[in-house]
Amino acid sequence: MRSALTALGIIIGVASVVTMVAVGNGAQANIESKVAALGQNLLTVFAGNRRTGGVNTGLGSANTLSLPDAAALAREIKDIVASSPEVSVSAQVISNGRNWSTSIAGESEDYLKIKNWPLASGAMFSEREVRAAAKVAVIGSKTATQLFGPMNPIGQTVRVKNIPFVIIGVLTSKGAGMGGDQDDRLIVPYTTAMKRLTGSKHLRSINVQISSADRMGLAQQQITSLLRQRHRTADGHDADFSIMNQKEIADTVGSISKIITLLLGSIAGMSLVVGGIGIMNIMLVSVTERTREIGIRMAVGAKGRDVMLQFLIEAVALSLLGGLIGVFLGIGASRLVSLATSITAIVSIGSIVLAFSVSFAIGVFFGFYPARRAAALEPIDALRYE
Repeated sequence: MRSALTALGIIIGVASVVTMVAVGNGAQANIESKVAALGQNLLTVFAGNRRTGGVNTGLGSANTLSLPDAAALAREIKDIVASSPEVSVSAQVISNGRNWSTSIAGESEDYLKIKNWPLASGAMFSEREVRAAAKVAVIGSKTATQLFGPMNPIGQTVRVKNIPFVIIGVLTSKGAGMGGDQDDRLIVPYTTAMKRLTGSKHLRSINVQISSADRMGLAQQQITSLLRQRHRTADGHDADFSIMNQKEIADTVGSISKIITLLLGSIAGMSLVVGGIGIMNIMLVSVTERTREIGIRMAVGAKGRDVMLQFLIEAVALSLLGGLIGVFLGIGASRLVSLATSITAIVSIGSIVLAFSVSFAIGVFFGFYPARRAAALEPIDALRYE
């Protein structure tokens, strides 16, 4: 019973480390998947901000990006493999006797490719439909549910500002993301949006896909240089646009997630130290209780290193056994966390190896002093000990 209670400290410590690291890894993977949902090798160029009556209306509100800018980027920046000029407006969408307020996004035919966003059914509008400013649309899953319920939206007509749009595609669900619910939207050709919905000749942003992740930094510099030149922005003056680099966001989020995982693991690791102190305590008590046994062993020929090895093996055995039980409890606790929350806890082989290694090290470290004390006993004193 005493040995079981001693190992309990190691069991709780290892289980805590495995669980906390698994939860941290799961949270990191969850956040990284949301960042990846923004698109693949994505750079987004936003128009500048505008101040009205002392109020800053935010990025994309100023008229500083145009269709010629988007065309120049696609033509002159060799690393750009796809681009989508973007305009956006919120409007009431009416169909099938229902109405729903949603976000209308004007995009190019490459938008879904850039965003790595597959269709659940139907098709994306074509380059020809973009050039013709066709009245077609791709609908988000939530908007489709609100307007059509269980009915198939493909081929149905929706009205936006009394203009009819034919639904030709339905997006797969992505859920909430940066900027709101990604499933609550209607995507139309940007030419149609500019001509029929906004009446504006300017863009809110330009989404561009770069050929590879390691070329994103260079492409961002080239885009900045080209747009500053086109907008006649002198050196030393702030640019009238900004660029969001998806890779930089992913790297920042990844580093923060790793710090959080390390913090959780470190906090849980403190219980391992407490468990190690418990092992040292019980081994010191054991040395005291078994003093006569030690004296008899040494009197019949056992050497100091034999006695030391005996107590050291006992400490390491307690620690490793506790570590093994703790690993299984940690895996079980991780699965319970996955069932109870939206985070899928990821148990890594590295955390299990680390837990066993730390258990072994604790057994050696905290078992060494009691073992050394036992080996240092004089046989005659040990035999006379009461």
